[in-house]
Amino acid sequence: MSWDYMIYETPEPGIARIVMNRPEAANAQDSQFLYELNAAFDQAARDDDVRVIILAANGKHFSSGHDIRETNHHDNQERYAPVTPYQQHRRPGAEGRMSREEELYTGLSERWRNIPKVTIAAVQGKCVSGGLLLCWPCDLIVASDDAQFIEVTVAMGIAGVEWFAHPWEMNARKAKEMLLTGDPIGAEEARQLGMVNRVVPRADLPEATLELARKIARQPSFATRMAKLAVNSAQDAQGRHSAMQTAFALHQLQHSHCMEVYGLPVYPGGIHAGVKKSYAEGEEPFRAPTPAKA
Repeated sequence: MSWDYMIYETPEPGIARIVMNRPEAANAQDSQFLYELNAAFDQAARDDDVRVIILAANGKHFSSGHDIRETNHHDNQERYAPVTPYQQHRRPGAEGRMSREEELYTGLSERWRNIPKVTIAAVQGKCVSGGLLLCWPCDLIVASDDAQFIEVTVAMGIAGVEWFAHPWEMNARKAKEMLLTGDPIGAEEARQLGMVNRVVPRADLPEATLELARKIARQPSFATRMAKLAVNSAQDAQGRHSAMQTAFALHQLQHSHCMEVYGLPVYPGGIHAGVKKSYAEGEEPFRAPTPAKA
């Protein structure tokens, strides 16, 4: 298949590598980007010769998160076959927004987590908010020594990204610190927290990830699939999925609150200062209130 934002290659027998290729936008994710990534994962999942899937990225950064400047969301989404039952994105208000995010964010990330093959993310540079929804669903993460994992959604008036894996990627106190401060977590700290498996020099990232994939690809494929299922099932038995559903509902409540107060689905100050435009068709752009005179 041919895509604008994805490169699909098989560097060695048993290994597929998906390279996100939108470096001019720091691999920001619009609708097309996410559906192309999903199609690439599907291609690797269908190929019986592929045992391990590597997710990598071209450019300085792994991903800057959601592309907040995407326009024509609805039309863009409808160019692609849906992957979840949530297809009410054209309905007004919270119902439409929630449906779109169930399809593109929670739906896709959960789908990638449960691919019946081992997945490895190779992360370099910054991985910001929505970027976490690309690497966290992967089974293993290899990070370059300059990698930074950053969660800035609280500054946007939202308590965490849509696929709320924070308490499973690190301990609860560190998850709160990451959310409440927005401070980056460096590669070595991420390794110590258990979020990252290995840290390597940036120049060694492709080969180090490939070497790990080689080692896993030599294992019996059904055994690796069952090992992945066993660990994922243990997380689910701890309440991961139901807790994520609650966090996602709170995420939608906060979007609605911001729409009611500011006319935007996010807080318009801070990192969104100057991005005072509508995120949904038919809505008036946000206009900052006139400051009161002293």
